[in-house]
Amino acid sequence: MQLTDKIYIAGHRGMVGGAIKKKLISLGYQNLLLRTSGELDLRNQQAVNEFFRTEKPDYVFLAAAKVGGIHANNTYRAEFLYDNLMIAANIIHAAHENKVTKLMFLGSSCIYPRMATQPITEDSLLTGPLEATNEPYAIAKITGIKLCESYRHQYGSNFISVMPTNLYGIGDNYHPENSHVLPALIRRFHEARTARKPSVTVWGTGTPRREFLFADDLADACVYLMHHYDGAETVNVGTGEDLSIRELAETVKAVTNYEGDILFDSSKPDGTPRKLLDVSRLHGLGWKHSVDLHTGIHLAYSDFVKKQFSLINAI
Repeated sequence: MQLTDKIYIAGHRGMVGGAIKKKLISLGYQNLLLRTSGELDLRNQQAVNEFFRTEKPDYVFLAAAKVGGIHANNTYRAEFLYDNLMIAANIIHAAHENKVTKLMFLGSSCIYPRMATQPITEDSLLTGPLEATNEPYAIAKITGIKLCESYRHQYGSNFISVMPTNLYGIGDNYHPENSHVLPALIRRFHEARTARKPSVTVWGTGTPRREFLFADDLADACVYLMHHYDGAETVNVGTGEDLSIRELAETVKAVTNYEGDILFDSSKPDGTPRKLLDVSRLHGLGWKHSVDLHTGIHLAYSDFVKKQFSLINAI
């Protein structure tokens, strides 16, 4: 991947795509293709085909997706399945038709079975039932992986797939209903501290264990793999370290300087009991994460506070 190559980042305004964009710019890449969803609806096959025919990108980072936490995944099941299926199918096929040099598809650790052996290896895919609350999203992502595998098998396309663990970072989604667990906790503890509330209620029992990766680390891994990996096998991207939701809540409480109590609502779903990726394949390729969780949460919280301050001033 040369500094002057045309590189299309699908989803550049999202947290992951934005981190990839920032990383490429910092490395001196000068020819980035960027389109907002208003400018290019990735669910529209004709529009995507026309874009690829006109722009002829050399490399593609497929980071665009409809995303959300347990509530959003379980509520908007048809949208999560349809939108993500169409995005993956349209871009991957257009990349093949227009002879893209290399494409990277970003999946999700939710593709793995709910009760997969921990830590989860890439070979665990399709070996058991999925977590019910995010099954539509997972199926769409599995389809993207299989599309990359199939185009590689039939046409020799250099399409690779990476499976990130739970992500957080700069530009995250802090919507009160549709965000993932870590940004949801950041917002909840911040608002509780500001309003001097005596307690914060966290969904579930607090016992599930999760792994978290800072989005800038994912971006670094993606660029690294685009340079150094051309294999057919998917690659897990994570830290190889996890903690309980209770421990996560306590960490966010400390970072946000909240002094009240933490309560757990066991009537709400826990989701998968544990989700820790086996990242030995990634480590074997020569890449490891650099941002520890405590530092990353501080960075994410600072970004959240800046955004809140900007919104207040804009009113």
